[in-house]
Amino acid sequence: MIVYIDHNFTTAVTLYSRAIELNPKDATFWCNRAVARTKLEEYGFALDDASKAIEVDPKYAKAYYRCMHLILHACGQELLIGNIRRATCYLQIAKPQLAVADFKRVVALEPKNDIVKSQLAATQKLVRKIEFEKAIEMEEEKNAVERCLEIIAQGGCDVENDYTGPKLDTTEDGKYKITHDFILKIIEWFKQGKKLSRRYAWEIVLGAHLAFVEEDSLVTLDLPEGVTCDVIGDVHGQFYDLLHLYSLTGPPSLNHCLLMNGDLVDRGSWSIEVILTAFAYKWLYPNRMFVNRGNHEAKEMNRTYGFEGEAKHKHGEQTYKLFAHVFTESTSLDGSCHFENLTPHIVPLATLVNATKPSKDITPKTILSPEKLKRYFVVHGGLFSKEGVTLEDIRKIPRIGRQPGQEGLMCELLWTDPQETPGRGPSKRGVGLAFGPDVTKRWCDLNGVTGIIRSHEVRESTWLRCLHSRCSICSADGYAIEHDGLCTTVFSAPNYVDQVGNKGAYIRIDAAGDLKYYQFDAQEHPPLKPMAYAMGGLASLMM
Repeated sequence: MIVYIDHNFTTAVTLYSRAIELNPKDATFWCNRAVARTKLEEYGFALDDASKAIEVDPKYAKAYYRCMHLILHACGQELLIGNIRRATCYLQIAKPQLAVADFKRVVALEPKNDIVKSQLAATQKLVRKIEFEKAIEMEEEKNAVERCLEIIAQGGCDVENDYTGPKLDTTEDGKYKITHDFILKIIEWFKQGKKLSRRYAWEIVLGAHLAFVEEDSLVTLDLPEGVTCDVIGDVHGQFYDLLHLYSLTGPPSLNHCLLMNGDLVDRGSWSIEVILTAFAYKWLYPNRMFVNRGNHEAKEMNRTYGFEGEAKHKHGEQTYKLFAHVFTESTSLDGSCHFENLTPHIVPLATLVNATKPSKDITPKTILSPEKLKRYFVVHGGLFSKEGVTLEDIRKIPRIGRQPGQEGLMCELLWTDPQETPGRGPSKRGVGLAFGPDVTKRWCDLNGVTGIIRSHEVRESTWLRCLHSRCSICSADGYAIEHDGLCTTVFSAPNYVDQVGNKGAYIRIDAAGDLKYYQFDAQEHPPLKPMAYAMGGLASLMM
């Protein structure tokens, strides 16, 4: 189908939906729509479609569709598509234990299918790894920051003798310090495909960690006269696109802030370079470089989507543990923290960007703060399953030692999506929920918030979305203005995973709280595929 060739997966969903209306007993249509929804990261809806395909034909084994990027259509083999697609969706939403059962069913029906057997083995390996980590979690004597500092003090992480790359300066007392010149040099070093010294990587993460310690779960950012803030959406390890983006925004400075709105890592195969560059800026400019946490700054996602493998490959096991600690403090199995007197050691959950002077662009519908100024709630995902959540409630979320989980305020901040219909609905992802324009309006009114800026999903052109809905979305590649202007999505990974063909975008906020939108195109990068460091056998399933 030409829409697959053009990566118009939203249109594909529309066309398969029409086919299902005409013939709901054809398992092929259900399964093909599941494929398209997987490409759109609508894993919850894809699970429903794959399950329906199995219900319609429990032994459905032919792959009639032509999705050329789908590993399931390989070598003309007959595959139990419904089960495999459902297993893939379980992996996408970090439920590998459920995926194993579907893979086993396929292997039982097709014992000579080596592709599925390898995927089953890889998934079982992932499940064993998760169980092993749970078993040893209580045995950790020190958190990763403490352990890294101990290793450094013992001389176990000195700069390698053969290292010839950029070097950090030192203070008079011998401690490392960061400079803007060093950041420029490591960017050029990374562009050459070279690795930073492990010691310098640790110093960057530890330096950013000290800045994050001082921040609440909800960071407050005031924009004085002459200061702007650029909000950057998902980057997902696309380092060469990030460099182009930084060339457009400019680096953090006295009069310019950058706010990266989560999902810096995973999927793209230069996640280490992305996160080290962002954390280096955070260390150097703690009050001008801001980072919100996304749903991919979490262990479950990093295991599956490549960051864990990449961090270990490039800088070793302890380096990954250090990143995991900064994303989310280690916890015991009951969710409580291991250590006494812990301070918040993770990336904040959201940022409140406040104007400091009146705007001339105000209508009767504009919602203002108690000070009669514009302000924006910037968060990776979105709003909540319950009414009445206040900014103070968000500020007090105990993010110490917490993974996002599958429910609760933290999960919803990182996972939810807007929907066009009023009220709340099921999540298309299988985690979180969807919230309508009335939910957004009530929340903004309650909290005196001019609008929500969120990320979390690719945005395509308006005409694609309008094919299948009576939408009220002003959408362009890279961003979308929804919910009567109260909810804006920005996504900053152009040609996402080398497949989607979308533009990237960022949003500039000035001291009056007025917004400007900018788009940019994907850049050339070295010949390394997305998710190159994912666990063996799983990368092809996730694309």
